[in-house]
Amino acid sequence: AILNARPYAFLDDAPLEERRTQAVLNRRWSEVRSGDDLGALDADAIAAVEAEAWPEPGSADEMHEALMGLGCISQDEVQANPDWALLLGQLAKAGRALRVVDENLWVARERLSLMNVLYPGARLEPALPVLPGFDQAVEPDSALVELLRARLSGHGPQTAPRIAAPLGQPLQAIEQALARLEAEGYVLRGHFSPAATDLQWCERHLLARIHRYTVKRLRREIEPVSLQDFMRFLFDWQHLAPDERLRGPQAVAEVLGQLQGFPSAAGAWEAALLPARIKDYSPHWLDEACRSGQFAWSRLAATVASSTLFSTPLVLLPRDPLNSWRSLAPAPAVDTLGLRAQRVHEALKTHGALFFDELAHEAHLLPSELENALQELVGSGLVGADSFTGLRSLITPAAKRTARNSRRGHPPLSSSMAHAGRWALLRRSDTPPDHEQRLEHIARSLLRRYGVICWRLLERESDVLPPWRELLRCYHRLEARGEIRGGRFIAGLAGEQFALPEAVGLLRQVRRREPDGALLVVSAADPLNLIGSLLPGAKVPAVSGNRLLYRDGVPVAMRVAG
Repeated sequence: AILNARPYAFLDDAPLEERRTQAVLNRRWSEVRSGDDLGALDADAIAAVEAEAWPEPGSADEMHEALMGLGCISQDEVQANPDWALLLGQLAKAGRALRVVDENLWVARERLSLMNVLYPGARLEPALPVLPGFDQAVEPDSALVELLRARLSGHGPQTAPRIAAPLGQPLQAIEQALARLEAEGYVLRGHFSPAATDLQWCERHLLARIHRYTVKRLRREIEPVSLQDFMRFLFDWQHLAPDERLRGPQAVAEVLGQLQGFPSAAGAWEAALLPARIKDYSPHWLDEACRSGQFAWSRLAATVASSTLFSTPLVLLPRDPLNSWRSLAPAPAVDTLGLRAQRVHEALKTHGALFFDELAHEAHLLPSELENALQELVGSGLVGADSFTGLRSLITPAAKRTARNSRRGHPPLSSSMAHAGRWALLRRSDTPPDHEQRLEHIARSLLRRYGVICWRLLERESDVLPPWRELLRCYHRLEARGEIRGGRFIAGLAGEQFALPEAVGLLRQVRRREPDGALLVVSAADPLNLIGSLLPGAKVPAVSGNRLLYRDGVPVAMRVAG
């Protein structure tokens, strides 16, 4: 406990409960484990904190306190502060301070034993003996650590050579002492000053204060946009605006990467979401993206019952983070399935991935019975297929599963079970993902989807996402590292908001762009169906057939089935 307390125990003698309260209030800004946890710091913030940390004594007693706090004061520092020479002279005359002549360092008499260890045989003016009670023996290495601890309390980010310069100690010894202070948690190393190329060192709490000032300045620069402008931004950001729609097969990966983890009706992906974002969308591109192993479709969590597989919310996920997303929900129960679905599950568990005809044989089911069983297994989040053709087959009525002519240059599009590829149980890793890594991946995915994130946007997301309070902790950490911006980006919304740096620039462009009366139709199954969550009004059910009409980011009409 003493070892853990050491970096903090000397800070103040405030009552314990007061210190605990302050620790909670300040944790957001001081919870930095290394210099990598901080982004670029503002030069004005550094200068302000350096000015606050540097003493301004107005009397001999205050000068003595400054000497004790800084460990020692160099002659250059004395010359930079005109009143100090007089005050130090008064202390020397009173026997409370002295000068290490060879090093041109002033020191309080209470620190004399420390200086005798670091500068043995040095000439002192006045030549004073060590005060009784301040003559404890100390090793040279420990003496230098204590001197640097004091010196760093009054300075901002400095390089090791700059720290060493006024002390006349070998650079190697300075670096070793700094490493010991770093191990204690007292200092951090990094490139803190703007355009700094050499490694710098800074006392942890001063660094946290500099960072706090930097973040406050960045937040003051932000001018929030209206909800209308934010919707216009989202249409650009998610490529629904006519001029921002994508083209070509590579666009599928871009769109699915942005929408990863978003649950939308199975039938809406190809009927609405992808064609709305890709001008020349071809289903072959989605088949290839799944068949090649880039993406996989599945139900993330069977938390809400759906009448048909067509309306069942499914997600499309990149292969790499599959385990992170699937681990959010508990494993589906097999014993609640129908008997035929259980037989199919057992066949896949025994034999591994199987083609449709092989699966029918192993499960001893007719094709129509097998299709119904697969629909149940897919809807429960237990089974998937090699390509999207398998899902397309299940949600397309049998009478319509003929090969359709496709665009020139593509083979005919089939939704036949014969072309669905292999069916398999959705694997879950035996090793659970690291909680913090999973949290950060999901937090980044949400930012990639919306550019700006706040808790209100989570209402349209999956029920199994981590709670906002956990995501908030992750966003604070990313903001501290300078990877994202925090502030008030959207006017009229309560709570904290965070944005990607590139989104902040686009928000400014949209705010400056005059409305042009542009109309845009959006599926109610789209993530941008934000009526009743972000936008005022009654919620529109996220059904593929429902539609919303926006004019310049404002909903003006809707079509609701039934």
